[in-house]
Amino acid sequence: MITSSPLKMSKLQTALAILGTLCLTAISGYKNGKVEKACESMMPEHHGHPNTTVSPYTLTVNVSKFTLGDHIKVTLSGEKHFEGFLLQARDATNSTGPAVGSFTLVNPKISQLLMCNSIEGSAVSHTSNAKQTEIQVIWIAPSNAPPTVQFLASVVAHYKIFWVKLPGPIISQSGVTSAPSQSTTTDMSTISGTTCILPQPFTSEGCGRWKSCLIDPAGCNPSVDTNCFFLSYSSVGQSVQFELSGPAQGYISFALSKDKWMGDDDTYLCINDGGLVSVDAAYTTGRKYPQVASKSVLTDVGWRVSDGVIQCRFSRAIHTPQDPVRFSLNHSYYLFIAHGSSEYGMIHRHNRQPLISTHSQVITGPPEKLTGSRSPQLMKCHGVLMLIAWMLAGSTGTLMASYFKPDWPEQTLFGQKIWFQVHRGLMSITLLLTAVGFIFPFIYRQKWSTKAGAHPYLGCTVMILTFCQPIIAAFRPAPDSARRWIFNWLHWGVGNAAEFIAVASMFVGIQQQSLLLPFSWTTGVLSGFVVWTIAIKLVLRLHKQGLIRKGSDNEDEFPVLSNFSGKENWDTKFRVAVLALFVLGNSAFCISLLSSIGDI
Repeated sequence: MITSSPLKMSKLQTALAILGTLCLTAISGYKNGKVEKACESMMPEHHGHPNTTVSPYTLTVNVSKFTLGDHIKVTLSGEKHFEGFLLQARDATNSTGPAVGSFTLVNPKISQLLMCNSIEGSAVSHTSNAKQTEIQVIWIAPSNAPPTVQFLASVVAHYKIFWVKLPGPIISQSGVTSAPSQSTTTDMSTISGTTCILPQPFTSEGCGRWKSCLIDPAGCNPSVDTNCFFLSYSSVGQSVQFELSGPAQGYISFALSKDKWMGDDDTYLCINDGGLVSVDAAYTTGRKYPQVASKSVLTDVGWRVSDGVIQCRFSRAIHTPQDPVRFSLNHSYYLFIAHGSSEYGMIHRHNRQPLISTHSQVITGPPEKLTGSRSPQLMKCHGVLMLIAWMLAGSTGTLMASYFKPDWPEQTLFGQKIWFQVHRGLMSITLLLTAVGFIFPFIYRQKWSTKAGAHPYLGCTVMILTFCQPIIAAFRPAPDSARRWIFNWLHWGVGNAAEFIAVASMFVGIQQQSLLLPFSWTTGVLSGFVVWTIAIKLVLRLHKQGLIRKGSDNEDEFPVLSNFSGKENWDTKFRVAVLALFVLGNSAFCISLLSSIGDI
């Protein structure tokens, strides 16, 4: 057994090494230039369409004639940086044919040889996505070279900006008459419909009359409001025209969904890349990156970018038999509007919950004004219950236990001291609200949320501590017991820990996607609540230590409390006045946050 352990470990390490290599290969993707899949078409698999504008890149050679076996220098250079390329030589009379000849490298650090058409070194590509402005290689004329040869290059400026089969110079064998080359221009008419720049912004005029609209905030107009998210659609013959508008750093999108969960949706993307907007149909599988359609189903495409607002318009046939992934527009769907940042034409995960229509809607149905929300109703209820529990009931209950034990010594409420009954009642309400609110996210998610950060962990901790409190209280010893001090410290410590973690959970909770409140404003309100609570407790602590005392015997110092009976002492009046201010202040902070929840 001992002697076989190293052998087993060696096999395990080998297996892990192989697995690690496979993982690294999958992760590196095409940044490493291993693009043999593109040998024939020279088309990058970058979920986009080739650029048809004038290319800033050129191909040059150092000769115009060649003989068999010649070494010819080929240079790819540009006015701008490029991150990837694929270079080949082909028969000038057949640009769709196989690669011709082979290359040798000038700088192996930035270029590498590929095997295309079973010919070693018949193409050259990049070794990384490091930015370059020039690449030089040597082409070797083969013994079976055609009479004329043309060099072609596909160049990637960055992810979604690329040119395919840029034509280079044609060189001829010595003594051979040059033949005209085939065009290498990409036929964009087979890729997308007509694209134009929109002359003016969209408007909400006509919503509910001749087009259906989903707008956030309700009632805003995208023609004048730069913070307006807007989606409209209207039937035109056998097609539906869509208009999408919203403020976004990189992209705005909408999706047709069969339920209120993201994934397996018919998606449409408007991505701003350096002032140019690409409009694509896509499909999302689960939470993966949207897969852009290989065949465009969009026509009459238009877009504009102004004042940080992206707008795009397009039409789509009601039925798309050429692309069965697209949903039929005769059926009913929920509508999602999402936005976020992008980099080099690649979208990043949105950091805010999408706007989701309240009800599903038949796209070709009668025009309607739709309503929607960025937060599910269950998550709104979760937030409301937690705020009331810990900003009002819990905080007031702990205050009663900490500072009101000396008050009303001769009075009882249902057979117990007043402070104790109020404390117990408020903490019972806190426990009930916390327990009910705790269940809602699990009902909504139906599983543990892996993208909610620390919030669910903090929430579970608060729930456990809150449930521990009544259990601890049930086993409390008598006031004169020698073990009473253990209960006092344990009950105090668990209660304060629960309150502290609950506040931390609220700070994290207001930034969750499913209940994302206006960040700076609501964070300020919550911070004000914390400062207010600390200030009130400090005043009561100073009073308890005797540092705040009655300045005179004038009973009119507290006119608000003039209806108190004469036997109530000044200390009780002071504490009750502070308690009233505390409850009023906390109510104001809590109502402010509750109103913001109602607005999302």
